[in-house]
Amino acid sequence: MNYTINQLRIFLKITETLSITKASEELHLTQPAVSIQLKNLQDQFDIPLTEVVGRKIFITDFGKEIAIAAEQIVNQVHAINYKTLAHKGKLAGRLKISVVSTGKYVMPYFLADFLQQNDGVELLLDVTNKLKVLESLEKNEVDFSLVSVLPENLKIEKTELMQNKLYVVSDNKQKFKSKLYDKSIFEKIPLIYREQGSGTRQTMEKFIKRNNLPVIKKMELTSNEAVKQAVIAGLGCSIMPLIGIRNELQNGQLQIIPVKGFPIKSVWNLIWLKGKKHSNVASVFLNYVKKEKSHIIKEKFDWFEKY
Repeated sequence: MNYTINQLRIFLKITETLSITKASEELHLTQPAVSIQLKNLQDQFDIPLTEVVGRKIFITDFGKEIAIAAEQIVNQVHAINYKTLAHKGKLAGRLKISVVSTGKYVMPYFLADFLQQNDGVELLLDVTNKLKVLESLEKNEVDFSLVSVLPENLKIEKTELMQNKLYVVSDNKQKFKSKLYDKSIFEKIPLIYREQGSGTRQTMEKFIKRNNLPVIKKMELTSNEAVKQAVIAGLGCSIMPLIGIRNELQNGQLQIIPVKGFPIKSVWNLIWLKGKKHSNVASVFLNYVKKEKSHIIKEKFDWFEKY
């Protein structure tokens, strides 16, 4: 046997994603590179690790056993690296955070300086929708999750990061003459929704129901970026988090429609399971966030308060 750690990492990612394409994207490698490494690993076994049915890749029972062993090997390699760094007096280990999709505009700013100060910390950041974020939290697969809508059925602890604001937005071609519209404007503007499971959609729907807004649902899209591009293209309007549309507002691609009752306000919270025993890395990071968040907000998000 002459397999490498890199081959094992790639195989683990394939078993996780069940896709060469997705594995290559998440590993920031080309598809041919991933395929070659999978073949090189497979060549060392007489029994298939994977099989392709139609256009889908499946992991064989033998492949699943190898994946379990591979994960143990990779984890041991990480442990050796972390122990070496710890012996040198450095903070070392993995920090695992799941973030709702719009949170990708928030979380990096609370991580950047911490990671620069602690180069022995390895970050695993999963950006996905709210349902998957809470699923990873409930399974105790992550140290923290970033959400703007708190879960109702999980016992958690939290620390507030910063405010979240949602506005009604449209493309720059439409003209809005009134200084402040009432809810009747929703009878004229078709709205683009996020998908089910999105925290933005949940906040939006609660507000619409509470205020009995006469909305026209135009379409449903699966990411904040997709909604943003659809609005810019003139396919409809939407209710969007301010944090994700800064550049488009400043360059004139989008505009905020002044509507009574907006912005909808919520709070970005860093949450974790109640009673969770944090690793040393997670504990140090949490203390860092609590200590530095005011400074980070002032330095990185001063523009946010102008809207």
